[in-house]
Amino acid sequence: MPWPSRKRDKGAVADKKEPDAKIAKTEEETSDKEEEEKSTKPPAGGSKSGWKNWKKTKESDSGGEESKITYCHWLLKSEPESRLEKGVDVKFSIDDLKAQPNQTTFWDGVRNYQARNFLRAMKLGQQAFFYHSNCKEPGIVAIVKIVKEAYPDHTQFDQKDPHYDSSSRKENPKWSMVDVQFVRMTKRFIPLSEIKAHHLAHKADGGPLKNMMLFTRQRLSIQPLTQEEFDFVLSLEEEKP
Repeated sequence: MPWPSRKRDKGAVADKKEPDAKIAKTEEETSDKEEEEKSTKPPAGGSKSGWKNWKKTKESDSGGEESKITYCHWLLKSEPESRLEKGVDVKFSIDDLKAQPNQTTFWDGVRNYQARNFLRAMKLGQQAFFYHSNCKEPGIVAIVKIVKEAYPDHTQFDQKDPHYDSSSRKENPKWSMVDVQFVRMTKRFIPLSEIKAHHLAHKADGGPLKNMMLFTRQRLSIQPLTQEEFDFVLSLEEEKP
């Protein structure tokens, strides 16, 4: 099995179009090169009207009741392009996941405490966006689901693994992982630039992406999503780019 780039919270780098968005795998490692995101302005009127139309539809479906603010979905960053980490290629694209037996694999190598805690909060059957990171065009490519809840990450004990942690003990492991399974590709690629345009518009008009962690805590490779955030981003696959 290839070394997945989801092992990203250690020595991770920024999305090339995401400001200060390197994914820190340990809280101590902060020296990775950061790359500037090309500035993206929301299209005039486009995002706001899109949010209003989406909100109108959701209110119609739910009788006007607002969704509770809880994290029940996730965004998982992984690198689709080759990059060596301690001599190991950490590339892991959605095609690599689809090539795994039963299209399932463990999501290992997370070495950031907050990201680890998010892993430990994941529940069986919850869905997540598979996000291509640190590449020419970062963005969401697919949906996966959690098929095994958090358990000890075996790579922390493997001295040959890029994410070996000599301070972790088998009787009290510091790091966890989950198993994920491919569900489907999104109907189209949803680029970071498009999501950011909606985020900026929602900051002004109170839309669901106003506090999206993809822009408030860019360094994390594991990010929670509210139901509204997940639903809105998923609705974008129905729109023409």
